[in-house]
Amino acid sequence: MKHRLLHTALGLAALLCGSCMDYGPLEEEPFAVSGRGLFITCEGNFTSDNATLSYYDPAARRVENEVFLRANGMKLGDVAQSMTVRDGKGYVVVNNSGVVYVIDTRTFRVTGLIEGVVSPRYLHFVNDTTAYLTDLYDPHIAVIDTRNNRIRRRIPTNGHRSTEQLVQWGDEVFVNCWSYDRKLLVIDTRRDRLVDSIEVGWQPVSLAVDRRGKLWTLSEGDGNESPELRRIDASTRRIERIYPLPAGMQPRQLALNGTRDTLYFIARDIWRMRTDDESLPAAPFLPYAGTLYYGVGVDPLTSEVYVADAIDYVQHAAVYRFTPRGVPVDTLRVGITPGSFCFTP
Repeated sequence: MKHRLLHTALGLAALLCGSCMDYGPLEEEPFAVSGRGLFITCEGNFTSDNATLSYYDPAARRVENEVFLRANGMKLGDVAQSMTVRDGKGYVVVNNSGVVYVIDTRTFRVTGLIEGVVSPRYLHFVNDTTAYLTDLYDPHIAVIDTRNNRIRRRIPTNGHRSTEQLVQWGDEVFVNCWSYDRKLLVIDTRRDRLVDSIEVGWQPVSLAVDRRGKLWTLSEGDGNESPELRRIDASTRRIERIYPLPAGMQPRQLALNGTRDTLYFIARDIWRMRTDDESLPAAPFLPYAGTLYYGVGVDPLTSEVYVADAIDYVQHAAVYRFTPRGVPVDTLRVGITPGSFCFTP
């Protein structure tokens, strides 16, 4: 798939917004946000080139939609998968466009571009100058030099084609292999090498590591195997507990609160449990009520909970903001299929 070249893309004065939001042809719009904020990546529809980026100011309770298009005069691309913020830069991973845009988190302007990947999914900073980038269709993890946004090397994944989320404990990064797989890979960051793997449930879809060094993974299961939540000791790589989930729960997305001792996840409902609990909670944090829960994120400073409602994957979706006790605070209208949340410092 051909990627937009940065010098060509930034030279475009305006683009039609298409089916995302009816702004019409745009000139580049100046932004200069301050204070803490929240980026929401909206996937859009596969092959429709209608991914968008929203920005929310929690203090003012104000949302700005289509900020990438408005700031740069060009569309974001096809399927905004995830975003990572580091040192005033936002790394927006656009999966089906095969590109990672680097933006200034205050102006939303593009400052760099990472290319040379097939179907990128998630980016994780190993240290100040190095990041790992996973891929849906490449049996390698790209090692990015973030000083020049170039691929320094590629880590072979021993035949595991699909790599997804990344979490780190000490010098090791754990990566889940989602598509038709059941492995977590262990990468030694000192050598940029695959050193081990851990077998878990079928199609591990999300990862998190808590304050005690416990690694959590959700697995989707299939017709022969129920979905589940697992707790693993990151230091010993020993599976400590398996929490079976009822069939048909469609688990996705793990998130931790600010003190990293409380876990949230989607399994039809929104569930919450302490990381030292030995059993699943009896009742959900937010019960299913016809809501298509698609994403969950927790503010690392306030522990407020943000929940994405994809509605029908076609219309502009909603994000709901709650206190840690589950009291509604705000409702945002964003782009199509909001999938991930990225908080600025």
